Amino acid sequence: MAVLFSIVPLLLIGLAVCGAVVVLRRARQVSSAWSSGITAEARCIRSYTTTSSSSSGDSSVRTTLHTVYEFTTRDGRVIRFDETDGPSTRVEGDIVTVHYLPEHPERATAKLPAPGKLAASTGCALLFIGVFIAFAVFLIVVANSAGSMH
Repeated sequence: MAVLFSIVPLLLIGLAVCGAVVVLRRARQVSSAWSSGITAEARCIRSYTTTSSSSSGDSSVRTTLHTVYEFTTRDGRVIRFDETDGPSTRVEGDIVTVHYLPEHPERATAKLPAPGKLAASTGCALLFIGVFIAFAVFLIVVANSAGSMH
């Protein structure tokens, strides 16, 4: 039984580390697009929402707003991308400025440059992941110390 309480938290730690990598990668992409990217005018093609239920069994539902944009790069390629959690007032046909890196235009962002907000949200996500990892380590320590008492 102690093995189960060691393996499951280790798997959860692995998932948490993967989540941290995803958070850091996206923050770096957005920051790079803002600071050294180029801009283009994009048109909002559509917006839609997705919902997901809580995995903990309660009745809470998370709704995510998606907005699809299309723009033409300086070299003439038409790029379409989907971005989450944009302004809810954005509607089909709106023209917005997007920031992108020429080598990765599919990673464009229509979010207004806000480095402080990006740093704060990334920091909060990493803090949450860190607390999650600490709890998993705590479970491993408790399982191993309880197993050594018998």
